[in-house]
Parts: sequence; structure tokens; C-alpha cells
Amino acid sequence: MSSLAAKPPQSGHEPYRDRKRYAWLLSLLVPSLVVLGPSLMLATGDARMLWIQIAFFYLGVPLLDLWLGEDQSNPPESAVPALEADLYYRRITFLLVPILWLAFVFSAWFVARHDLPVHGLIAMVLITGSVGGFCINLGHEMGHKKTELERWLTRIVLAPTGYGHFSIEHNRGHHRDVATPADPASSRMGESIYAFVLREMPGAWWRAWDLERDRLQREGYSTWSLRNDILQTGLITLALWSSLVVWLGLTILPFLLAASFWANFQLTSANYVEHYGLLRKQIAPGKYEPCQPHHSWNSNHTFSNWAVFHLQRHSDHHAHPLRRYQSLRHFDNLPSLPNGYFGMFLVAYVPPLWGSVMNERLLKVVGRDAVNINLDPGKRAALIRRYGLSG
Repeated sequence: MSSLAAKPPQSGHEPYRDRKRYAWLLSLLVPSLVVLGPSLMLATGDARMLWIQIAFFYLGVPLLDLWLGEDQSNPPESAVPALEADLYYRRITFLLVPILWLAFVFSAWFVARHDLPVHGLIAMVLITGSVGGFCINLGHEMGHKKTELERWLTRIVLAPTGYGHFSIEHNRGHHRDVATPADPASSRMGESIYAFVLREMPGAWWRAWDLERDRLQREGYSTWSLRNDILQTGLITLALWSSLVVWLGLTILPFLLAASFWANFQLTSANYVEHYGLLRKQIAPGKYEPCQPHHSWNSNHTFSNWAVFHLQRHSDHHAHPLRRYQSLRHFDNLPSLPNGYFGMFLVAYVPPLWGSVMNERLLKVVGRDAVNINLDPGKRAALIRRYGLSG
């Protein structure tokens, strides 16, 4: 697909009014729902109430996305400078930082102070991990920005689940290598999410550490200096977790580890669905064409985009990473997901279902030439035979 095919529809010249201006408040409300299940459990004595929020995320949100449909509206480019300068949108992201911290601490307190059955503990791990996933999503939005305040808030919001390397890995690694075989955060056709996580999580961490080490060495500092952004966030994580252990007891530590893994697996899930099988052309050994909107899977599904700061308009984000969430655009003729991320995560967790939904969709986008597909090397020959690929 040529970059010429991926152009935003033209907007008129009428005065622009952001019809989604107050919908972004859902990004504050949805993570706050962490208190819903525990409150209902305390009111009814039934630990099954803890599963209500999980059901909302993985069943309710996909159904809402299907019901509300897709939002393909764009702000006119003439309105973007004022839209990005409007502090209202930035204040929403700022306010979400303490909300997410309170939600994380509340979850740890609830688990430590209440006798829960095994299924209730599992539900709380998933709920708290979802809060951590929202932390990483917020860190994704603010981590691309250049203000010192937003950079520090990014470190703070990534700390609860110990994912402080994310901004370095994502900004300086993933955005450079996206949709190439060199990127541990770009999934390959035929690769299950469970194989992907074994490649993505350690690969992302080591790439972030190497990038930060190289930066510090160029600037004349030790890798173990407090100028190391990974160590800065790590110290915040250590302070938070140590405080929770002192307050709630050592038994809270396994819960923190489990919830943090699930939170970080939410990022892995997002990475898996965002670039599955898409490939940038190699124009010289080790050098690839610039990233274009068609190198990411896009989703314009309305409700889930309101809840995750337009993360799902991922095509525009990768092509223009400094654009703020309220300015991200729909493009015509892009690789498009059939549902929002919450629904696609569920599909990805069942690899045969994922293959049946996504493989032919991928081939329709890029053609049936193996040269244009980021294929799992171990399954390359089998995939070429199964789908009748050339090349």
C-alpha cells in the first residue's frame, strides 16, 4: 500500500468544535471502576461481584464498540494548533495520575484486609493489572511529550507496575524499528501471543537498557548514575512497594508481582494487535523505509478510543508521534481491526481464533507475497504453503 492511499479525509472550513471534548472524561471514569467490584462484594458478601469489572472490560466494552460503531471524524488541520494548546486535554491526563495511583493502592489494601476465595484473588489480580495497563497507556501518551512535567509524570505513572523502561524502549526503540524483523515489539504472522510475550518482554527490557546505557555514555555519565531514567522510575517503584509491604505485610508482595505481570501483559497484548504481520520495506541492508500510517493496525471504535486516549488511532500515532491524543486522525484505506483493543485482546488469547480472524485480513491488506509480510521465521515455509503465498 502506498503512503498516498493513507490520507486523512479533507475537512471543511467551518469553525471547529470538538464533539469529543467531554467524552475524554471517560478516561478518568473507567479506571475508577476498580472500586465497583469490591464495593458490591462488601455490600452483598458475594466475591463473585469482583468479576463485574472484568466482564465490563472484556465483554461490555467490545459490545459497546460494536453498538456505537466507528468514529471517523477528524479535526481540521487549521484547528490543531489551538486544540493541542488547550490545557483542558492535558489536565485530564494530569488528573489521571493520582487516580491510577489511588486505584492501585486501594486494590492492594482490599486484598490484604479481606479474606478472598481463590477466584476473588484472581479477579483482583486482573482488575489491578487493568489499572496498571491504564498506567502504561497514560505513560505512552505523556512519554512522547517534551515538557519536563509530563516526562516526570510519565516516570511516576509507570512506577506502580515496575515498567519504568517503557518510555525509553517505546520512544527510542519501538518507533525506530517498528514493523521490521528487528523489533521485539512487532508481532509476526503465525506467531501466537504466548510466543510473542517470551520475545517481547525480555527483548524490550534489554533494548531499553542498551539505549539508556549508550545515551549516558555519550553524555559522559555512568550507566548506574541517577540520571538513568530506568533507575529513577525503579526507585519510585521500590519506594511504593516497600511502603505497601510495611503497611500491609509481606504477603502482599506476591499479589503486587502477579498484578504487575498482568498489567505489563496488557502492553504486550496491545503491541501484539497493533502491528501483526505488517512489514516496512527494506531499502538497504539494515535500513527500512520511513514508518507510514499503513504500518500499523488501526481502530476507530468509539468507546474504547475514548477510554484509552485514542491509542487505537495507532496509524497516525506512529507516523506523527508528537501529536496529542485529541488531534490524532482517521485515515482512509488503512489496515483496520474489526473491534477495539479490548475485544481484540480476547481474540488474541485464543491463537486459532486469532489466526482465523486476522490472517486473511492481513493478506488482503498487503497482498499474498511473502516479501511484504513480517512472517514468523519458524513457520515461514508452512505459512507460504498454507496460504499459497508467492516469494
